[in-house]
Amino acid sequence: MAQELSRRRQFLREHAAPFSAFLTDSFGRQHSYLRISLTEKCNLRCQYCMPEEGVPLTPKADLLTTEEILTLARLFVKEGVDKIRLTGGEPLIRPDVVDIVAQLHRLEGLRTIGITTNGINLARLLPQLQKAGLSAINISLDTLVPAKFEFIVRRKGFHKVMEGIHKAIELGYSPVKVNCVVMRGLNEDELLDFVALTEGLPLDVRFIEYMPFDGNKWNFKKMVSYKEMLDTLRQQWPELEKLPEEESSTAKAFKVPGFRGQVSFITSMSEHFCGTCNRLRITADGNLKVCLFGNSEVSLRDHLRAGASEEELLQIIGAAVGRKKRQHAGMFNIAQMKNRPMILIGG
Repeated sequence: MAQELSRRRQFLREHAAPFSAFLTDSFGRQHSYLRISLTEKCNLRCQYCMPEEGVPLTPKADLLTTEEILTLARLFVKEGVDKIRLTGGEPLIRPDVVDIVAQLHRLEGLRTIGITTNGINLARLLPQLQKAGLSAINISLDTLVPAKFEFIVRRKGFHKVMEGIHKAIELGYSPVKVNCVVMRGLNEDELLDFVALTEGLPLDVRFIEYMPFDGNKWNFKKMVSYKEMLDTLRQQWPELEKLPEEESSTAKAFKVPGFRGQVSFITSMSEHFCGTCNRLRITADGNLKVCLFGNSEVSLRDHLRAGASEEELLQIIGAAVGRKKRQHAGMFNIAQMKNRPMILIGG
């Protein structure tokens, strides 16, 4: 392990990047983006995220406390993480979410605090979250048809989500990102309607290729690839233009000239973006996942509770990051792998 770290330190010296060796893997990828799951619970039951029968929830005592979340966040930010996204489950059902955002906002060096939400509680909480320092919002919405919304999420609430989107725009968030998982036979007929939303609204509608997770009955036939989606859009808007890609972005961005917003594609299945991956994940029960699709995890919670020093925690984090593979398995292999359901990872 020491040899591995010294190899990475050597790489960093040669590349003169003032970035933590612990958060740099053996391929030179610098992990400056941390996603923290605040809860496994959710107030919706989306078909691709949660198995129909629900999931066995981790006992509360085994979940990270607010203090533990902030201790870990502080450590990662000190090592060079400049963006933290809060996920779930549904992060906005955690009672102290506003306080967590406020505490994170105090961390020096943290440039972006984002949240990924289903939008149900957003309109109500956003003014407080904005005051606390929330800087970026992603809202999950897979259909613009209220009855279909109920079918997909197995709950009511479409109008609350739309209210949340409009509240985010009203409060000046730009772009407001809308995440749409595209599934054949369910919502691929709505692609044009979603793009039409970007004409008058500063939205970034992100079409996400349907991904296999434990219990979501993934099958290849349900996946609509990025190329197919793009073809559909180009038939309607031949003038659709590609926007320059941001470094480490997972999204390929396009815009209809004259429209206020834009559309993006997240192509985890058909064209992976592992080469520029800069993200790490901490699950609600305190496990570090270096890859969304990998099933290897290391418990930071257990080490924290056993009284590990900061240096010891960094060694454990560094070792996990050092084991990160060049890329995740192909989509057919991922579909066969044992992994947590999405609800227990936090997206």
